[in-house]
Amino acid sequence: MDILIKQARLSDEEALQDVGIKDGKIVAISENLTDNAVNVIEAQGRVLIPGLVESHIHLDKALIADRKPNKSGTLQEAISVTAELKPTFTEEDIYQRAKRALEMIISHGVTAVRTHAEFDPAQGFSGFKTIMKLKDEYQDLIDMQIVAFPQEGIFKAPGTEKMMYEAMEMGADVVGGIPYNDAPADKHIDLVFEIAKKYDKDIDLHQDFSDEATDISIEYLCKKTIAENYHGRVSVGHLTALHALEPERLSEIIKLMSEAQISVMALPATDLHLGARNDVYNVRRAVTPIRKLRDAGVNVCLATNNIRNAFTPYGNGDLMQIAMLAIPVGHLGGADDLPTVLPMITENPAKALGLKNYGIQVGNNADLVLLDTKVKADAIIDIPERNYVIKNGKITVEVKKEVTIFK
Repeated sequence: MDILIKQARLSDEEALQDVGIKDGKIVAISENLTDNAVNVIEAQGRVLIPGLVESHIHLDKALIADRKPNKSGTLQEAISVTAELKPTFTEEDIYQRAKRALEMIISHGVTAVRTHAEFDPAQGFSGFKTIMKLKDEYQDLIDMQIVAFPQEGIFKAPGTEKMMYEAMEMGADVVGGIPYNDAPADKHIDLVFEIAKKYDKDIDLHQDFSDEATDISIEYLCKKTIAENYHGRVSVGHLTALHALEPERLSEIIKLMSEAQISVMALPATDLHLGARNDVYNVRRAVTPIRKLRDAGVNVCLATNNIRNAFTPYGNGDLMQIAMLAIPVGHLGGADDLPTVLPMITENPAKALGLKNYGIQVGNNADLVLLDTKVKADAIIDIPERNYVIKNGKITVEVKKEVTIFK
């Protein structure tokens, strides 16, 4: 074997297991493997999980908070500040920042990522091409899906429609969109589906990002998804407007989302920062209703969105911290709720991204993370060190931490 992980905790209810890895695959799982291995990792009861999956991030806009702050903390200023800064981005600048952000998430155990890469007639494809370059350079450390993302809208920014097709020809993996920042929203959605069907690609939209539930398009998106037989191939990020719907109306839409098998990427770090800025008292959480979506069978994921820019002026690329934040925000700390959180940064986003051979089973890809905790139920709330990250059967990250308490 290439790697043998000895005595790892896969489940709190079962005995410790040995996991054998060869040629990038998990080849054996047993209580006692005696095979020889090039590398032996003594887990000593620590928790082993599949690689974390970052399902919604903007690498091309990372690490620019110090250049021009969003002083009001509103979504509107975040968009305007970023639009003002984008013409100053050079390819080298984008490359260095995106590379730093990418290495931040890799060091925290992410083995697959979906990143939105934007373009428009003003800035061209400089950012998009740079992210495509990083995808090739880091292919041994992380699987990257690149979303063709029209941040400034499509119809609002003439020339963007043509660029959407060009981005797909250049190798984009997913068709992106932003109906709430374009007009009309239904025509925006129609065009996104037209492009996705032409290239047989999945869809990922920035959807209904607002404090109020007026003029939302999620219902149209669900019906379009069902009509086009695109079940399970559409994801939406943000979706904060749902929290403002009356219960009966919310139930109707969530039922429709479940039928369409739409995945939701909840983005608590960004949405808490930007949302409900005009509320004078009884300030709303302004995060999509995670529990209600989950309970209705919707595939819910947790993701970072941005790292240190006008949309999110903090963050270090640790998806575990995002999940920890979501626990109190979404009332997910109860005994029955807590076990549902870890899947929101592992199995659920893997499903949304259509990852194949994912998970700790014989025959699957050896994309694994060994956590510095011995109780799987505590995997999020401990925010443990990622002692080892294994990608395609190779050790890509090793973290050693020594703590001494002097009495």
